Amino acid sequence: MTDPTPGPGFRPRAVLAMSPDVASAVLDAESLARLAAVCDLAPHPALEDLTTPRARTLLAGADLLVTGWGCPPLDADVLRAAPRLRAVVHTAGSVRGHVTDACWERGVEVSSAAAANALPVAEYTLAMILLTGKRVLEAARDYRVSRTRPDWLRTPRSVGILSASLIGRRVIDLLRPHDVEVLLYDPWVTGDAARELGASRVELPELFRRSDTVSVHTPLLPETRGLVGRELIGSMRPDAVLINTARGAVVDQEALTDAALAGRIRAVLDVTDPEVLPPDHPLWQCGNVLLTPHLAGSQGNEWRRLADLALGEIERWARGDGFLHPVRRERLAFLA
Repeated sequence: MTDPTPGPGFRPRAVLAMSPDVASAVLDAESLARLAAVCDLAPHPALEDLTTPRARTLLAGADLLVTGWGCPPLDADVLRAAPRLRAVVHTAGSVRGHVTDACWERGVEVSSAAAANALPVAEYTLAMILLTGKRVLEAARDYRVSRTRPDWLRTPRSVGILSASLIGRRVIDLLRPHDVEVLLYDPWVTGDAARELGASRVELPELFRRSDTVSVHTPLLPETRGLVGRELIGSMRPDAVLINTARGAVVDQEALTDAALAGRIRAVLDVTDPEVLPPDHPLWQCGNVLLTPHLAGSQGNEWRRLADLALGEIERWARGDGFLHPVRRERLAFLA
């Protein structure tokens, strides 16, 4: 007798694989009830160690893994313990940390809530473009000291977007109502495609040379590690702003530090390399650099967007309609 397949009347056996704290934050009672309406959901707590006897018992009957931050890698050993597994639905953005080659080789279908997580990152980026354009942090600091009104300040006329990723495209879209020229570098996007997005395609050196603000949205891959190097940073306009909400290692940290300490450029860094800088790192005390603790992504009530997208994917998949937001193996290298 063969196992039932997704379609009318199919109720997959679902297991949560993530940090229990993440599960309680992202999946509230209403979300869990919605999940239980279409799945036979394994009891709490969520699995964050897939090698325990309890985990192996639950994996043995799982058709579906609902994953989140803290999910261990789904390697060949895990898949051997989950012979029925058909699909993985991720309640966050990138699946690179837990979906392995073994999943693709097994034919496991994968979906991610990356589209939902892209929105708050894009909104954060837009806010920082506007705030740094008006030099809000510096003006507020100086205003507190001088208690006199400063001279009028110019706002950015050109914003450079590095990579037309999900987030990069969202930022371009959010910039439409604002009076700025949007430049885009992405080797996989043509000039016509860039214009359809609302940007002008340029080469990488020109992006850094012409932009008042450069916003980094490229995934971290072997070929993008240190992509934003000393030469590109050195070519930026005086007082230009570098915003990084992607991955810290995409930017040459030493070159950025040198330029910021010299007062040549400003920076907004939601990510660094390493993720938390050493306590004595000079960027902590650099007045023209804003450091935030990797908070651009979904936070608080924004987690509901992740849950809603993931639950919609599970409902579609269970009734046999497939995923609306599938993650394809051939596209994994282009994702954050």
